[in-house]
Amino acid sequence: MNRRVRASLKRQRLTAAAARVLHEQGVERTTLADIAREADVPVGNVYYYFKTKDELVRAALSEHSAHLDELTARLEQLADPRDRLKALIEAWVGRRDIAARYGCPTGTLAVELDKRADGTLDAEAGAVIRRLLDWAEGQFRELGLSDPDDLALTLVSAYQGMSLLANALRDPDIMTREGARLLRWLDSLHAPGGHV
Repeated sequence: MNRRVRASLKRQRLTAAAARVLHEQGVERTTLADIAREADVPVGNVYYYFKTKDELVRAALSEHSAHLDELTARLEQLADPRDRLKALIEAWVGRRDIAARYGCPTGTLAVELDKRADGTLDAEAGAVIRRLLDWAEGQFRELGLSDPDDLALTLVSAYQGMSLLANALRDPDIMTREGARLLRWLDSLHAPGGHV
């Protein structure tokens, strides 16, 4: 394997490690050494790829965005937009143990970064959440439902809420119960004119 490929793989390992560790420990508690250890990379190498912790946070947000893109690409394989939305909810519920322990990866980062004075990275976290909202809105629009942007906001708000409560109460069953409620809610939505 040539040097450029090895360097690219090392950067990818660091980015994935940053996403995991920042989700589990938060930005303020995470050190570059924590990320290096998780990536199995000497801490001095971290500085070669990322000059600051903020660059690692930005890379972690990029990783979360990439995961969202991978998930929505898989969901797009389903023919029916309602099935796509249901599969999204089922994916959220499938990560209930992680949500109960650490919360939503992007949501928790957005909240933590919002408390900082510089105001740049929190906007980047918000952009990842916006991508999810836009995707969900597209699904509701394809279903022919009224106010697809409001429906997307309701869905994503419900996810953020159930993630927060599952985390605060350390109860993954909240995700299961609220996920089932969201599935019933999706089934109850009908387009004007009675189309399902």
